Amino acid sequence: MFLAIDVGNTHIMLGVFKDDTVTVYWRLATRRDSTEDELGMIVKNLFQDSGISMESIHSIAISSVVPPLMYSLDRMARKYFNIEPLIVGPGIKTGLNIILDNPREVGADRIVNAVAAISLYSTPLIIVDFGTATTYCAVDEDSNYLGGVIAPGIGISMEALFEKAAKLPRVEIIRPAKVIGHDTVTSMQAGIVFGFVGQVDGIVRRISSELKGEPFVVATGGFAGMIARESETIQEVNPLLTLEGLRIINQMNQKS
Repeated sequence: MFLAIDVGNTHIMLGVFKDDTVTVYWRLATRRDSTEDELGMIVKNLFQDSGISMESIHSIAISSVVPPLMYSLDRMARKYFNIEPLIVGPGIKTGLNIILDNPREVGADRIVNAVAAISLYSTPLIIVDFGTATTYCAVDEDSNYLGGVIAPGIGISMEALFEKAAKLPRVEIIRPAKVIGHDTVTSMQAGIVFGFVGQVDGIVRRISSELKGEPFVVATGGFAGMIARESETIQEVNPLLTLEGLRIINQMNQKS
């Protein structure tokens, strides 16, 4: 069995694969100061609760955009699984041709998402990831990674309203019944939800105009489902896209 770990600024996703299928996955809050023992005990408890033996894991792959956690994750894998983890970064085989001035600038999560999307869908592609930042990645018809767009995420945008506007409360991010809000809470919810739907559709259309052919648009991340239900451009939601990409990259590097 294979353990995939994706570390974002807000959440950590873990998924256990048997062959090519996810058997169970979890989402944890990211804590930058977590030690290898704290992480190890969390993973151990999750495994026990799901009836999975830690000894059944034969390989581990990690993608992370949180450098302070990398040492703890590496140590956790070695101490609790006796495995040297594959860490997505320079020198790792991904099969992805990155057409950028500095390919090393591309975040591990964006690389992993692109690898998964190319494997699962037809090119050209646009990948929208609703994380701490909302990222848009463009892949051309020849499976080249062209770059994309980075915008403030839904969660931090709502948090900024609460922190910077004295009279605005912190509210739950859900779809309101109407665009026109009749109180402060529903007005804020409409602004965030429908504002981001407009952003997504606008940016996707602009990226599409710079690609040859009609791109397939896939979304992932915590708010993907909510936005996709209102979007005119998102064609599929895949909440496990990053974990799938880690599985594919791990298989590439195991074979090599």
